[in-house]
Amino acid sequence: MGRFERGAAATFVLFFALMPPVLAGPAAPLAVAQAGTSGGAAQGQGAPPAAPTSPATESEPAKKSAVSAPACYVRFLEAKVAGKLQGRSYVDFRSDVCGEKETTAVFPTAIAAKYASEKDLDKARRQTCADQFTANKATNANGGLKWIEKDGGYYAECVNRLKG
Repeated sequence: MGRFERGAAATFVLFFALMPPVLAGPAAPLAVAQAGTSGGAAQGQGAPPAAPTSPATESEPAKKSAVSAPACYVRFLEAKVAGKLQGRSYVDFRSDVCGEKETTAVFPTAIAAKYASEKDLDKARRQTCADQFTANKATNANGGLKWIEKDGGYYAECVNRLKG
């Protein structure tokens, strides 16, 4: 590997190592804001905790989004420099390491009863999915899916399932 290629590889690694926190920033407040909507105010006033009225759920296979092409190429370069390619080309490496993966997550099957009277169906779906996502965090039932990912995520899968 020549001097130029090493410099270019180092630039890619540095650039894409700094990118994910910048891109993930807007999703984090959304997940945190949704996490606190499960009736905490009523419980803090001495009232007994309300029985959860979550909809029926089912554990189904879901696609975990693939790694982006630039991030995959950085991984390829890292493996190449470390000597871990084992004779694989970039195309083989991309399909083995960076492709979509099947995972299992728990999704609601219907809009929650407490949001059934909501006039805006999109809002009812979003709140139902947010409640289920938060409940899944306690039992690691999200299947490795993040709330929002570039090519999908828990939110997109959940809303699509509730629409269909």
